Amino acid sequence: MNCLVIYKIRSGIRSAAVKLLLALLLISGADLEARVPDSSRINLGFPIYSQYLQNGMVINPAYAGTREVLSGILSYRMQWMGTSGLPLLQSLSVHSPMKNDKVALGMTAQFMKFGSTRSTSLYGSYAYHIKMKKGRLSMGLKTGVDISNTDYTGLLLIDPGDPVFQANEKSLVLPNAGAGVYYFSDRFFAGMAVPSFLNYRRNSNGTASPYHDFTKYEFLVTAGGLIGISPVLKFKPSVLVDYSLGDSKQLRQFDINGNFIIADLIWAGGSWRVTEQVAVGILQVQLNHQLMFGFSYDYPFGRMNSYTKGSTEFVLRYEFRYKVSAANPRYF
Repeated sequence: MNCLVIYKIRSGIRSAAVKLLLALLLISGADLEARVPDSSRINLGFPIYSQYLQNGMVINPAYAGTREVLSGILSYRMQWMGTSGLPLLQSLSVHSPMKNDKVALGMTAQFMKFGSTRSTSLYGSYAYHIKMKKGRLSMGLKTGVDISNTDYTGLLLIDPGDPVFQANEKSLVLPNAGAGVYYFSDRFFAGMAVPSFLNYRRNSNGTASPYHDFTKYEFLVTAGGLIGISPVLKFKPSVLVDYSLGDSKQLRQFDINGNFIIADLIWAGGSWRVTEQVAVGILQVQLNHQLMFGFSYDYPFGRMNSYTKGSTEFVLRYEFRYKVSAANPRYF
């Protein structure tokens, strides 16, 4: 009976993968005839977070279920404080393994306001976990929609009669899908994800049309480990690389992270965002077995130093059904 269930699950995954691949090939057919100029391409890039190591769902759908409990996390980020119309980013992620521990489901909602533009991203995730000798390998898929709307009515214009700003831009509803793989054990993790399979071109009438082009793919790669220093002190180094095949600035984000874990209660450390010359300080506290609070502050040393006071981010995670013992807490 167990063999039959496993066969059905594997057959379902293969069938879904084949259908997704065929859909992408059909969409990409027209794109092979003429490349879309970058000026008309809508950028669906990965938003900048500082505490993504505690909020893995915003990076990789394969992260679903890796906490081994029903886990929910809220985040609120104020980007480039001190600037007019500063970006505000909020996210909610919930994920959990199912009863057989091989299948996990999750959802992520992101809300961003930047000047006169508001965008919403809603995605559902599916992950399948395979037990390895020393860890687990997770393969994940996500599908959902990005919604963007621009309101020009609140802008102070030099020329109020400018026809470009007389009407609000049409709301853009952009369905999409992504995938990722993630390996984790007690001492090491590594993952890679493609957040968006589809790209969109902006049409002259304000609408958007989807197309598929492998050369426009964005890859998010993460890796890290855990080093024991003493019974009450551990060090967790990690990196994140955001690489875009189609962007003239191909290395979009490169973070070097280091966190000290004190008595499994306090996480203190930081990051150096090489591509933007930004230093990040991070403090996270495990208030009890179920509740974690995190705060981070980004200070720019590069060209943004003259324009902003930095960025702050708050994170709150709650585990609805505590399962991991205090003697063997989850670090990844």
